[in-house]
Amino acid sequence: MMPPGLVSNLQEALLNRKPPPQQDESNDAVSSSADETVEFDESKPIVLLTNTDGLESPGLLRLVEALVLQGLYNVHVCVPQSDKSVSGHSVTVGETVEACSAKVNGAIAFEISGTPVDCVSLALSGALFSWSKPLLVISGINRGSSCGHHMFYSGVVAGAREALLCGVPSLSISLNWKKDESQETDFKDAVEVCLPLINAAIRDIEKGTFPKDCFLNIEIPRSPLSNKGFKLTKQSMWRSTPNWLAVSSSRYPTGHFLANPQGGLGLQFAQLGRDASAAGAARRLATQKKNLEIIESTGAAGKPDTNRVKKYFRLEFLEKQQEETEDDDLDYRALESGYVAVTPVSVSPHIETDIQTTTSDWISAVIPGGE
Repeated sequence: MMPPGLVSNLQEALLNRKPPPQQDESNDAVSSSADETVEFDESKPIVLLTNTDGLESPGLLRLVEALVLQGLYNVHVCVPQSDKSVSGHSVTVGETVEACSAKVNGAIAFEISGTPVDCVSLALSGALFSWSKPLLVISGINRGSSCGHHMFYSGVVAGAREALLCGVPSLSISLNWKKDESQETDFKDAVEVCLPLINAAIRDIEKGTFPKDCFLNIEIPRSPLSNKGFKLTKQSMWRSTPNWLAVSSSRYPTGHFLANPQGGLGLQFAQLGRDASAAGAARRLATQKKNLEIIESTGAAGKPDTNRVKKYFRLEFLEKQQEETEDDDLDYRALESGYVAVTPVSVSPHIETDIQTTTSDWISAVIPGGE
């Protein structure tokens, strides 16, 4: 356990925290001012932020804004140029990666033509920034949860995992965004919820009392300000159902589909879902096979090759499968129940019990009422 004096100080800071000053919503956090200069204060710790959906992400911008307003840290940002939300722990090898400077009010920022893992790896390499080891890496705030098996697909979780692999403490943060229910202002509320935990983590990293050998995956429920508190959780087996859609381009000449990947007109989607009857599914599958066989017009030697077949598919994730278990300590169960789910995630085998115990002690110490 942590020293009683330190626990008391952290609890007092959390209980007495003041909401951040109101900002003019019309002011864009992404600055276009050419003469803006961000001062680097060597006396302040460095915090590196990354995400999966780029510089315009409201979760990222709200988090940058809050950290900069506190004036406690040097805030640096390194994010993908394009959406890499389901990129997993992929890296770019054998291709040149572009790093383009960007202006975010109060932070030093770069956009990278790569994945979240590329962003973190490059930022920590010493090749991009003048430093190679920030005090903390924060990946997020992601639009949508990353519970259960989604951690393996998630680019936001991979960003935090890469930092841990490089020896830097990290957090991944996601908001349980619900289509047609959630609002952009929820990201501001999500920042208000997780900021005390971020500040406590930074203080304890400096003191050497932050949990080691793991990063924390933080899942914030929809309607963040109505949360029931922080709850230590375990990674579940929860997942959505991968569903491949067969895309027919039989109405177009060879090559047209590739030239128009966003396409739309005339594209026919075949839903090969589980809910179809066996007979109906069989008939549709036979039709799809016939329509989707596209003979390559030109072979490798410039001659017709009638043995090559092209087929096109798109992946979507269907409604989530729920586990048949009553374990309330699983991440998705805590999240759906309205808790902020905090899951310690390790990259080392055989230490799950140790990191659960250590993280439980830390959560209890820094968050009043945390479970």
